[in-house]
Formats: sequence, structure tokens, C-alpha cells
Amino acid sequence: MTETIPVAVPRKGRPLEAVLERLAARTRELDETAPFDDVADHVISTLRYEKAITKGNQSTAEPVYDRLANYSDLANPEAPEFTLLRDDREAMPRRIVFDSVTVPVGDVEVQLVGREEPFRALRKHEFALGFDSADLVLEEVVELREEPLARIADLNARISPRDTDVRVVTGLGDTVYHTLLVSPERKADGPDVPLGHEFVKAHDGPLCISPRYERLVEAILGTDAVQNVTFCYPDEGTEEEEAIADVGLGVYLTVTGSTARDYGLELGERLFPSETVLLENHKEATTEAARKAKLLFCSPELDTELSV
Repeated sequence: MTETIPVAVPRKGRPLEAVLERLAARTRELDETAPFDDVADHVISTLRYEKAITKGNQSTAEPVYDRLANYSDLANPEAPEFTLLRDDREAMPRRIVFDSVTVPVGDVEVQLVGREEPFRALRKHEFALGFDSADLVLEEVVELREEPLARIADLNARISPRDTDVRVVTGLGDTVYHTLLVSPERKADGPDVPLGHEFVKAHDGPLCISPRYERLVEAILGTDAVQNVTFCYPDEGTEEEEAIADVGLGVYLTVTGSTARDYGLELGERLFPSETVLLENHKEATTEAARKAKLLFCSPELDTELSV
């Protein structure tokens, strides 16, 4: 008998793509004729196109409701579904985002269900399993300590059982890094130490970060390092790297660091890895379907410190 397990996933962005690509790889391993590659490609390409329209990098005369209808195949129960999300930014249109898709894998059906905040959906016991960025865990529930948090593998040890029943299971290896960025002027005025925690600890003044990331930055730098720091944020419409260059010191999520270098910034220490992680509400993940679904996403060949 086939069992269905709903799994909460983001509605758009890099974490959703990582989940789709991982599931496509697993279906290929288990069944060479599995058709999920085409489904995953369809979802990813559709959402990238819609993102380009939202940001003004693409244009179309086709109304959004017509595009939504064209993307759907209601006669096919295994086809992905999309929905509309109202963008809360001023003058931004409604955006087409991922809603759901059901993927048969052996004797389990994995039903990916789009949520604005999968981690919070698990915290509210709406799902047993879900995927979200490790950043969300840092932003909401990790205990802040004097010593910095450097590894995703240490997240669970800093989650109080009183705060949530959700724990991190594994990562998907789509790793980028929160990195310390420093202007040449700030470096010259600062102490002669590596551009990392000790450099920030000696700093007394503004530190530019993305909005909402206060708790995350406190966790990865340690409360001792930020005691004399004042957090500031980029103005609306200003690139983070540009704002950090104006301030002289900041923390930002970097891939290659090329944009930071364009603004004359020097890349310091990689403070913490950002990665899409599988989350489990252990009070809800008690079924055999949940166990089988977890095994689909846990594999030693993934380049993640959390692989099993």
C-alpha cells in the first residue's frame, strides 16, 4: 500500500530548487525511467521566468491568470501546481509561485507542499518534515552564547526543547557562506588580527547586515564579539555590498564575492555556512512514511557536514 507523506517546502528560491534537484536525483537512482526530472525542470524554469517578470527583467503581454492556467495540468495528478502570491513590496505585481506536487518514489508518495515559512509550519505541528534555509533556524530559536556558532551540525545542541520540537536532520549541500566584508580603510584603522571574530570584537561602531539577521549574526559571531557593535541596514534599493562599503564593515551572504570586490571590499572569514536543510518535528515524524521519506534525502554522497 502506497503511503503519502506531506513535506513543507519554500514556494520559490534556491532552497526549493535544491529540494527538487535532490528528489530528481533520487528518483533516477531508484528508477531510471522516473519522469521527475522533467517536472523539476518545469517548476524551476517557470519560477525563474516569473521572478524575472516580477523584477522587470522580462516582459510579457500575457495576463498573470492566463500564465497560471497554462502552467497547470489539472488532468494529471502528478503535474505540479502553482499559485499566486501577492508581493508585499510597493508597486510589485502578484507573483506566480510553487504550490504542490506529488512524487511517487517506490512505495511512498512524497507530496511537496509550498509554504511561505516551512520552518514555522513545522513548529506549529502542521507537518512532520520540511525544508528551509538553516538561516531560519538561527533567526528564530538557537540559543545565543558568547562563543560563536560555526557549524550547521551544532545547531541542534543550541535548540531548547522548550522552544520547539523541530530539529535539523541533514543538509542538501547547496552551500554559500555568511562572510565578513571589510573596506580597505576600515582594515587599515582596525587591529592587526585576521578579518574574523577578533576583528569585530575590537570594533566599536556600525556593522551593516541584512534586515532580520540580528539574531543570526549574534549567533555566528558570538555575543562577546558584538557587544560594542551597532547594527545598521542597507537603504531600500541599495545593494548590500554597496551599503557595507559605505559603512566599512558588514556581514553578507556571498557565493564568489565578485560583487563585494567590485565595491573594493576585502573578503574576511567565512563565518557560517548557509544551506538548505531537512527539518523534522520529532513529535509528528512517527510514521513509516516519514522514515522512508527521510531516507530519500539522506545520503553520504552529498557535500554537507550533516550527511549520514
